Amino acid sequence: MNLMIVEDEIRILNSLANNIPWNEHGIEVVALAENGLEALSMIERRKPDIVLLDIEMPEMDGLTLAKTVLQQETHMKFVILSGHDDFPYAQAAVGLGVMKYLLKPAGDDEILKAILAAAEEIREELMEKHSMIELQRKWHDRLPQLQDDFYRNWIQGRYADWELKKHMEELNLELALYTWFAVAVCEVDPIHGQGERFTSSDQALLQFSLECIAAECLQHESCRVFNDADGATVLLFLGQPEESVPDIIQRINVHVPRLFNIVKECLKLTASAGLGTPGSWDHVSLSYRQARRALQERAIYGNEVFVPYLDVTNKEQPFHYDAEFEKQLEIAVHTDHAAAVAELIDCYFKDVYSQAVSTPKVYEHLLYLSSLFTRMIQSRGWSMQEVLQEDYSMFLSFESLLSKEQIVEWSKRVASRITQYRERERKHSSHRLVKQMIEAVEEMLGKEELTLHTLAERLYVNPSYLSRLFKREEGKSISEYLLKRSMEHAKELLHSGVKVYDAAEAAGYRDVSYFARVFRKYWGVAPSELKKQERSVSPRLM
Repeated sequence: MNLMIVEDEIRILNSLANNIPWNEHGIEVVALAENGLEALSMIERRKPDIVLLDIEMPEMDGLTLAKTVLQQETHMKFVILSGHDDFPYAQAAVGLGVMKYLLKPAGDDEILKAILAAAEEIREELMEKHSMIELQRKWHDRLPQLQDDFYRNWIQGRYADWELKKHMEELNLELALYTWFAVAVCEVDPIHGQGERFTSSDQALLQFSLECIAAECLQHESCRVFNDADGATVLLFLGQPEESVPDIIQRINVHVPRLFNIVKECLKLTASAGLGTPGSWDHVSLSYRQARRALQERAIYGNEVFVPYLDVTNKEQPFHYDAEFEKQLEIAVHTDHAAAVAELIDCYFKDVYSQAVSTPKVYEHLLYLSSLFTRMIQSRGWSMQEVLQEDYSMFLSFESLLSKEQIVEWSKRVASRITQYRERERKHSSHRLVKQMIEAVEEMLGKEELTLHTLAERLYVNPSYLSRLFKREEGKSISEYLLKRSMEHAKELLHSGVKVYDAAEAAGYRDVSYFARVFRKYWGVAPSELKKQERSVSPRLM
């Protein structure tokens, strides 16, 4: 803390400066002056926190000096050390805001105590001042978020009239100046699959980008920009007193398409919006709900649209199930005919959208289509979640499918997942059946007759299907495989000393002569001569 001493008697001035241990108490003497004018000049340069001064001084007395300084430096503290015991002097000093009035000859301890008390008061004032500044800074930093929270609660209809007015005043929102309010809700259109710059996982980031672009683009257009609970960008347009409803709608129809153009230039993506009807401040929550409802019309009109809310009742045709469509779709899915599946779904939705149905009706058709998919999956005992994978979540909430393109693409993708899963299951089942057949052959060798029909009966499958399946999986006919195993088995038996007759019977041949001819053709040697040659002969047919 800095101290200045003003005293016209040099002896007292030096004593005050040198005999009191100021430094031990955190006080630094930054200036000494012998009269009021000199002190006034030094105060402007040295900026002391505390001034210890006499009253009677040449050029300018102490009270005049204190009055002059305190008119400009209200935080500075003055302690007067005076030889006058007159009450008017003390009264004048107190009236000026002088902190302490000491009488000469005051002791060093009394003077030090007065200066330290002034220093403590300055510290307390500084702490209070900076604490208030910090609170104001935090309030200022937090204000935009508090305002956005207010707007979000307002559009949700969560405030009574008195709460609205109270919050508007607390948050410095001069909304009472406006006569009309209209809400538009904007979203970046869904990204299909893997885009060049962004993917569907970037949707939240892109929505935030849209909000930032809108805030910059509309900051001077009597519009408040914030996001709702779902992350959509909300544009609250404020109508001036001189603006009529047609005027504000015209203004909105200029700025929202302009916003779309900027988004397309910056993000290389499209956006869509729905607009609620204008009304007074108590109409805002309804206007917001209308805007959300209008935005859902993307499911009909596609992307990059600005749809106003229309309170009309569509006279739609009653829903009819299409048995032929169901049959054709079932056949296409389970014959792995991907092109036919895509064409059927395209034609189905083309017919749906040609009727100019409402969004709820579109979702009704989507629900019908999903029921067909569900039946295809569950009728075969498959798990819905295992077949559909990440598309399963949309099965539980069709409202996450926002646009016409997204609905059609999702439907095709689900059908494709069913066909792919069916193919995997078929291959797995085929592999399992072939494995069972090979195991059955090993069990039947030397015990039962080995033929296609005996194997089919053992496995409870159609012989023709078993033959085609084995050929596709193993690359050879089943008759080739059975011949190979019977000849190998007969050879092993002959090497072990079994007679030719017994080897023929074990290989499934009742006619020994026929067995001998087949054996000789397969191994290149007659069964009776096999023991005379090397035990390992390379076959001509494997």
